Amino acid sequence: MRNFIFQQDLAPAHAAKSTKDWFTKKQLEVLAWLANSPDLNVIENLWAIVKRKIRDRKPTTLDQLKQNIATAWEAVSAETCDKLVKSMPRRLQAVIQAKGAATKY
Repeated sequence: MRNFIFQQDLAPAHAAKSTKDWFTKKQLEVLAWLANSPDLNVIENLWAIVKRKIRDRKPTTLDQLKQNIATAWEAVSAETCDKLVKSMPRRLQAVIQAKGAATKY
């Protein structure tokens, strides 16, 4: 089995007792995250890319919205994902230099 540490922010659903119990039951390690920590999760950048791709579309049904999101998500290249993941050392260094304050990321 591949070793990993699960990362999540402190959104209320993530901090709920039932969520914590689920991680404990599954024996999954969760990265300790302070309440005011910068959001370094690259998925946020991917969601921003998807949002930009669907911004001008005006779906009128839930099915159209789902299709727009799926099409935009499929258009995000593996290269883009790879670049975001490889940017983590720079992101972490920027947070360290900013002493935990906001960065360009």
